[in-house]
Amino acid sequence: MSALIPGAVEAKATGIAEIPVDAVRPSPRQPRASIGGEAFEELVASVREQGVLQPVLVRPVQGGYELVAGERRWRAAVAAGLRTVPAVVREMDDRTAAEAALVENLQREDLNPVDRARAYYRLVEEFHLTQEEVARRVGKSQPAVANSLRLLSLPSEVLASLEAGRISEGHARALLAVQDTGRLLELWKRVESRGLSVRATESLVRRSGISREIRIAKKSKDIECLENQIASALGSPVEISYRKNGSGVISIKFYSSDDLGRLAERLKGGPST
Repeated sequence: MSALIPGAVEAKATGIAEIPVDAVRPSPRQPRASIGGEAFEELVASVREQGVLQPVLVRPVQGGYELVAGERRWRAAVAAGLRTVPAVVREMDDRTAAEAALVENLQREDLNPVDRARAYYRLVEEFHLTQEEVARRVGKSQPAVANSLRLLSLPSEVLASLEAGRISEGHARALLAVQDTGRLLELWKRVESRGLSVRATESLVRRSGISREIRIAKKSKDIECLENQIASALGSPVEISYRKNGSGVISIKFYSSDDLGRLAERLKGGPST
């Protein structure tokens, strides 16, 4: 390794190498959209005092290494003025590296809800995993993955507010009950400007007379189970509206024209990819 990258010192006993920070480049597949803020400054201060305690994961590339996981730690090492960073070096192809980066980031608690939903979406769309497979890899339940994906159906203004932390995931879930986009945006502005709590937001949505949460709450366990089964088979969120006379509607969410094409093929019995 030292012959390939000047300054790299390998600790063979632990499988960890100390590699120069300037020999590492970030991955274009990084799931986290933004890195910074107060938490990052605290990490920089910690790294400056104690060093990087958990190694990053990299793969060898032409002229150095590409980060697979641990971009915050690497950037903190750079900001703290460290010359090297501990790393696990592993040979990976593009697909394996991208999937590993997504899964590693999804297992971190500080990933914001929008980045998390987008990462789930990429695992479903790019790697053709079912929601159940995604759930197993990240240690979540399938309904949790499905609910996270539902956030992506919110208007871009609301997603930006959620991503910036002006509203919480609880607020966003409450607003998902509003089917009319114009009304949803109106309620979101009221929630954000007044700083309403999640409970107050849920009450506001109920009072608007267009909440789906009440109908969902009345669903039988059989209908909920059927929703989950269909969602898992299709790889997209599904909702069943069941009327007392036995009729109803099955709604299937899609997020792009490609996603719609994938669903159409699957429903026609063609290839799922």
